[in-house]
Amino acid sequence: MSPSGDEDPSGSAAPSDGPVLDTGRFVLRPLRADDAGTIHRLVNDWGVVRMLSRLPFPYPRSLTDEWIASTAVQMQDGQAWHFAIIDPASTPERLLGCLGIRIDGATRSGDLGYWIGRSFWNGGVAGEAARRLSHWALANLPIDRLTAQVATDNPASAAVLRRIGFRETGTGRQPFLARGGEHPVLLFEARHDDLSRPAAPAAAEPAPAAAAVPVRRTVLVAACALIDADNRVLLARRPEGKRMAGLWEFPGGKLEPDETPEQALLRELREELGIDVSEACLAPFAFASHAYSDFHLLMPLYVCRRWTGIPTAREGQTLAWVQPDALDGYSMPDADKPLVPLLRDLL
Repeated sequence: MSPSGDEDPSGSAAPSDGPVLDTGRFVLRPLRADDAGTIHRLVNDWGVVRMLSRLPFPYPRSLTDEWIASTAVQMQDGQAWHFAIIDPASTPERLLGCLGIRIDGATRSGDLGYWIGRSFWNGGVAGEAARRLSHWALANLPIDRLTAQVATDNPASAAVLRRIGFRETGTGRQPFLARGGEHPVLLFEARHDDLSRPAAPAAAEPAPAAAAVPVRRTVLVAACALIDADNRVLLARRPEGKRMAGLWEFPGGKLEPDETPEQALLRELREELGIDVSEACLAPFAFASHAYSDFHLLMPLYVCRRWTGIPTAREGQTLAWVQPDALDGYSMPDADKPLVPLLRDLL
């Protein structure tokens, strides 16, 4: 089952290497020319192709070959990222379906599409693969959100998207080549915080009548704006695997028990960036107070212009020295955003 923002086998060029993603049970790898026979056999099935907007039925084998060849060029150009879903436990390895993300640079969004061969439905393949690719994309690609469209008569695929964190945002209509006309679709979207939220319980139990309303916990985090001799600010991009991966932030971290914000920053800057800072060089500047879905963040921001050592990414993050007037071009967590104009005015 699959959303209608599907994998479209059409194009030209030759395949090449790309990222390989491990989902736990499956492997997502770039497509190869020798995948064509299996892909054509699996997708040329009315139960599959009727849910895909861009594919005709019957589906010619030549289009499969052309599409596989096109995926490398799209990847190299940063236009799209396509993967085969592989079961590595089978011998030889077994292809279960395909998925991918098409990039729209103008809106900084990626459109998710996937399909799974009929023989592999109801095995959790789509959810596991789509979740892994979605997290990877928001952490590594130049996008701020993911979108997806699902035919209204494809409830299984809509359930997959909801389960992995996508929100339904409305309805629309979309041409489906195999069906010979337009068909209503559900529209979905996911941003960094959507995919960071814990999964909802399968069935919520009613709270006892006398139960108190739970209080959202407050998390105290200290952050630092490191400013170099050229008046640039250091930003760090959160790596995949962390909450809100892919967003840019000021270096820092949570306070440990009995730590002051200054002590926490000295420790975090040493652990994250390999630099030593004197507490006297930390100047309190501003603070952020922001309510996320499951906690409230309180974050004092310090300014620092002097340190020992060269800031180096030690925890898988990406670093960027940014001019003050360019800070708005970096996607940041909601808590950090109000600090940007204050910092820009200072500099």
